[in-house]
Amino acid sequence: MTRAQPEGPTVLTVLLNWRTADMTLRAADSAERAMQGIAGGIVVVDNDSGDGSFEKMSAALKDRPRFRVVQSGRNGGFGAGNNVGIRLGLPGGERPDFVYILNSDAFPAPDAIRRLLDYLEAHPKVGIAGSYIHGPDGEAHVTCFRFPSVASEFEGAARTGPISRLLRHRSVAIGVPEVTGPVDWLAGASMMLREAVIREVGIFDETFFLYFEETDLCRRAAEAGWPTHFVRESRVEHIGSVSTGMKGWKRVPGYWFDSRWHYFRKSGGTARAVAATAAHVAGGLILRMRRVVQPSIPPGPPHFLRDLVGHAFRRLVGKQGVDAK
Repeated sequence: MTRAQPEGPTVLTVLLNWRTADMTLRAADSAERAMQGIAGGIVVVDNDSGDGSFEKMSAALKDRPRFRVVQSGRNGGFGAGNNVGIRLGLPGGERPDFVYILNSDAFPAPDAIRRLLDYLEAHPKVGIAGSYIHGPDGEAHVTCFRFPSVASEFEGAARTGPISRLLRHRSVAIGVPEVTGPVDWLAGASMMLREAVIREVGIFDETFFLYFEETDLCRRAAEAGWPTHFVRESRVEHIGSVSTGMKGWKRVPGYWFDSRWHYFRKSGGTARAVAATAAHVAGGLILRMRRVVQPSIPPGPPHFLRDLVGHAFRRLVGKQGVDAK
């Protein structure tokens, strides 16, 4: 005899795994606790790990009725993997009222999902809500941002006091808000989307392999009249960069440049992508000049400006695709 589902709005929680089965199972345990009293289900998507993750998670979760474990069939990146779970819907195939995206290295507090759900229920004009994210040591993570712009590219690359003060309202990172309220976009470690938003603007753009996919989704939602809000009362512990290995990068990978270019091109055409790149190069050259007299200033990633310019040149010369709308 199966346990009756709670009444009320339904939530589909999507957990994406790539070669972190043990950590994903820990996140699944946390998500199950946080889903208590909430109608819906949890789908764990293995993003074609090829390391036995799918079999291990399937065995561990097979007797837990809330869960489905599925194989994506290909590693298409963060957005594509989450889209597999979003498309599946609830265990019976019905569409949920809300979709909750949770990273495999993120562990919601027992009331974290409920807090997001209650907030969206109480604010019907808000489309997306995200949690307050903190590390295992309790230190807050910066996960709230402004949309990237040509000005923010210049400011972020220059990292120079007078420029940053002049463009303080254009910089991407906005710190950790003290109170719940609107932001441009949120990191996708813990975010809940209204099903109405998905119906209107679609799911993740699978052109993005990693990075900028949640930025793009929040931008599309905002343009359709669905703002994103940060909900400080929803707390989630996050380790960070476990699947991507970002903390250990010695050189920024090509897919990051691909995602960045696609974001600017999609939101403003090739001219905007070129302008953003030129602004970043200009800011980066200012930083280099500062480091001549202040060598203690941390440098950017190795070969970053060269890779940035080379990527833009290849995109322009190769004429890859047409301007996205």
